[in-house]
Amino acid sequence: MRAGRRTPLLLLATLLGVLAAPASVQAVPPPRADDPELLVTGLAGGSGSTLGPDGALYVPEPVSGEVSRIDPRTGATTVVASCLPPRVLVGDVGGAMDVAFLGSTMYGLTSLVSEDVGGSAVTGIFRVEDEDTCEVVADIGAWSLQNPPPPDIDFSVPTGVPYAMEPYRGGFLVTDAHFNRVLQVGLDGEVRTVLQFGNVVPTGLDRRDGTVLASLAGPVPHRPEDGQVLAFRVRSADPELVASGGRLLVDVEVGRHALYALAQGDFPEGEPEGSPALPDTGQLLRADGEGGLDVIASGLDRPTSMELLDRHAYVITYDGEVWRINLAAHQHDRR
Repeated sequence: MRAGRRTPLLLLATLLGVLAAPASVQAVPPPRADDPELLVTGLAGGSGSTLGPDGALYVPEPVSGEVSRIDPRTGATTVVASCLPPRVLVGDVGGAMDVAFLGSTMYGLTSLVSEDVGGSAVTGIFRVEDEDTCEVVADIGAWSLQNPPPPDIDFSVPTGVPYAMEPYRGGFLVTDAHFNRVLQVGLDGEVRTVLQFGNVVPTGLDRRDGTVLASLAGPVPHRPEDGQVLAFRVRSADPELVASGGRLLVDVEVGRHALYALAQGDFPEGEPEGSPALPDTGQLLRADGEGGLDVIASGLDRPTSMELLDRHAYVITYDGEVWRINLAAHQHDRR
C-alpha cells in the first residue's frame, strides 16, 4: 500500500460525497447510540447478511444451510431457502456464509463444505431457484485448487475460505479470508484474483459507486491496529487506508453520512486461527475522519455481519441472533 496519497479524512469525505467537518468538530466525542435491541433469536448460527429488493433483511443460517427473511420492523422470520450446504465442521465456521441479490434473484456463498474438510459439497456461489433448489454458479473451491495463493501465504484448507460477497458488474466480488485475497466471480463461473494481500485476513465488503470497501481482521492475535478498512477500485486494485482501530473487524458498511465497521471483539489467547472472539466483546464502530474508529455500541456477542437501514444498524451474531441499534442519536443515516 503506497503512502503519501489521500489522507483518511479526504478519502472518507470523498466516499461519503460530503465535506468533512472541521477538526475542532471532529474532536468532539460522538454521542452514543441507544442500547442494542434484540430483534431475532434462534437462527441456526449467523454469518453474512443482505438487504433484499423488498427491503427485508436476509440472513444465511450456516449450521442448517437455510436462508431466512426477516422483517426489520417486527422481527418476523420466514425460511425462504433450505438448499445450501450445511456446516460440516461442528462447532466451528463454514456452511452458508453470505447471501446477495442480483435483481430479484438471490445467491448464496458457501465455505468449508468440500472434501478437503470432510464434506461433499461445492465451496462457491449458488443461485437460489426456489426454496428447495440451489444451483451451482461458480465452484470457487475447484478454482482455488488450481490457483493457490503465493508461497508466502500459509494455508491448511486447499479450497480456501470464501467469507463475504458483494454484487459487482453482473457478478460478485468475494473475499477469501484464508487465502487473503479478493476475487471477482462471474455468473458463467469465471473467477479471477482482483487483490492478493499478505496475511491481513480480508472479511466484509461494501461498495459506494466505483469504490469498494473491505474490512480486514488482521492476523492472530487480531490487534486493533491491524483491524483496518481499505478502499480500492477494481480496475486499479490499489488499496488505500480509510480507518483502523478495531479488534477482529468482520464487516464494513457505508451509510449516507458515515462509514461503519463491525469488530467481533477480543481474540481468545491460545485459540487456533479462525476461532471466534470472546463473547460480549464486539463493537459497532464509526470512522472518525482522521483514520481512527469511534465506539458506537459495545458488548456485542461475537457479531459477524451488519446492514444499515432507516437510521438503524442490524447486527447478526455468531449464535444466530439479530440486534437492532438505533443510530439516530449518533448520526442521521437514512440508509
